[in-house]
Parts: sequence; structure tokens; C-alpha cells
Amino acid sequence: MEKKIITSESITQGHPDKICDQIADAILDDLIRQDPLSRVACEVAVTTGMVLVIGEITTTGFVDIPTIARKTITDIGYNNSELGFDGNTCAVLTAIDEQSSDIALGVDRFGAGDQGMMFGYASDETPEFMPLPISLCHKLTKRLEEVRKNNLLSYLRPDGKAQVTVEYEDDEPVRIDTVVISAQHSEEVEYEKLKEDIIENVIKVVIPQKLLIDTKYLINPTGKFVIGGPHGDSGLTGRKIIADTYGSWCKHGGGSFSGKDPTKVDRSAAYAARYVAKNIVASKLAKKCEVSLCYAIGVEEPIAIDIDTFGSETIAKEEIIRRIKANFDLTPKGIIKMLDLRRPIYFKTATYGHFGREDLDLPWEKLDKDLTQVLR
Repeated sequence: MEKKIITSESITQGHPDKICDQIADAILDDLIRQDPLSRVACEVAVTTGMVLVIGEITTTGFVDIPTIARKTITDIGYNNSELGFDGNTCAVLTAIDEQSSDIALGVDRFGAGDQGMMFGYASDETPEFMPLPISLCHKLTKRLEEVRKNNLLSYLRPDGKAQVTVEYEDDEPVRIDTVVISAQHSEEVEYEKLKEDIIENVIKVVIPQKLLIDTKYLINPTGKFVIGGPHGDSGLTGRKIIADTYGSWCKHGGGSFSGKDPTKVDRSAAYAARYVAKNIVASKLAKKCEVSLCYAIGVEEPIAIDIDTFGSETIAKEEIIRRIKANFDLTPKGIIKMLDLRRPIYFKTATYGHFGREDLDLPWEKLDKDLTQVLR
């Protein structure tokens, strides 16, 4: 019997890095809504009392960046100076230029906007075809948001994290070894009450009881988490790429998503790879599948397509790759058309992961490809 331990994490809307991702994607959505052909590469940084937005944008639309940034921050819950960060009063600085003409040369002829490797993954271990550790982490952070916003745990503040360690036997999850929750809170709440509340109203509501076998609970391990958000730590777009994807369960090419329009294969090809992997597993060609795509800047066709089925394939891997090529157009232009990506659909992906989102109608999550047919 082979045992292994897999750990994943997720973060709430109020985490400094996620604030940045949300602002970047709110800007992107606003521009795509006005001009679907907008070229956007937007980066955001936050710290105490300040938001910095930089990047390259080419568009016929107009975006009011300070207004979007402030609305995003106050909607998250940072709307009072007592929280250490206030969207109503913080400084918003911008430094925006147009897309480099050298990059535009390749994109204009439908080539990839950059070089790189993108990975997609799917597994049959959860209904949403995601690894269990990251699936549980996202559900925990969403529950933290829920109990804060509905005032069930009114002393909670916007910043927070969840981490789950799952024990596997022969690739099957058998128990939760450890759950770590760090939740920002008001000064007044006593630690023991917060710990009991989080275990009863968050962890045990989300995680099936049958998996909570000798589970260790680490709630606010330092004992105190009052100073949070950008006041406690600076934030930056693209720093939570593993939480955004599959939670350490497969490889990652290193590119982040938020603030990038779909000509950027860092984003669009990662979505396409997930779309391919999910349909492979749903077609029962493998129990789990990692799809890798490689691109060169300015080149239309991917320079490499490969898969890893971890020994779970039901037909030859070469045949699976042949069916991928026959059923999916994986050029940048083909991906954009196949997944209808020139729409303002990105802001909601900036929290709780970009994949396995049953709460959103995301095109790369569709199961609409029958890959069981033998190709002649």
C-alpha cells in the first residue's frame, strides 16, 4: 500500500495578494466590456494606505482605474480606517503604457503573446474533477467569507487563509491529516471562542465527517491575527498561482492569470489545457490527466502537446494525444474562439481558484467533447 501526503492552500478575498488579483481583473473586465479586442497586461501592488497599478494597455475603451480599485476594495470589506486599510481613502497611483510594438507584431498575426509552458489537470476524485486538497481549501475560504459577511462570526475581518493536508492510500484520499485556518479578527474576541467557532462553523460544515479521522486543527497558530490585509503585509498580482490552479498536485509553468487578456497564453492556454484534461477524464480515457502545452512568442501553433496520465490511461497515450489534436484548436486564436474568451468573465475567477468552479459558468469547465470515438 502506497501512502502519500498532499497539502494545498487557499486565501480569502481580503488577502493582500488576492486584493491585487481582483483589482487587475476588474480593470480587465471593464475594458473588455467596452472593447473586446483590448490588449491588457495589468499588475497591481498594495501596501498600507496605497494601491499601485502598472502595466501595458492598448484599447479603444476608457477605464477609471482609481474608481474601480476603490470599489473593489470596499466591496471586499476594507471600508473603514479602523481595519488598517480603507478603499475610500487610500492613495491609488497608476503608471500605464501601451503594449510593446514588438510584442504586438506577433499577436497581430495570431501568434502567441509570449513563450512558455502551460499545464492543465483533471482527476475523477471529486465531482468537479479537481484534487481533493485544493477543492476543500477553496470551500473553507468561501465559508470564512460567508460567516463573516452574514455576521454569523461578526468579529472576523477580510484577511484569511486555509490549508489542508490530505493523506492518500493508493491514490485514494482516506483522511484529513491537518487543517490550518488563519482568520483575521477584531481585538475583542477571545482566542478559545474563535478556535471553537472556526472548527464548528467552518471546518465541520465543509469537510465530510468521515474524513476527519485523528485530524489536527491549527487555528490562528500564533494566537492572534488582528493586523491583516495590506496593513499587515504587502500584496502583488500573481503571487498565488498554485492556489489559483491545482494546489501543488501537478506541475505549473510559472505564469499568472489575473490582469491578462486572452491573447496572453499564460492565461488562455492554461484554461484550454484544463478544458482538454477535464474532457479526457470525463470521457474515461484516464482517471487523472495532466496536459502540457508549449508556445513560442509570435508562433501560432503550440510547439509541443503532451500528457501525463500517471499510469491511469485506458487507451494508449499516443491515441489520446491524437484525439486532442483532432478535437481542440490550441492556437491562440482557436482557443479564444473555442472558449469565447473575449467577454468580461474574469473578475469572479480572481478568488477561490480558476478551475472546478461549479458556482460559475466558465467555458473551460464544459464537458462537451466526446473523446471516446476512435479516429480513422
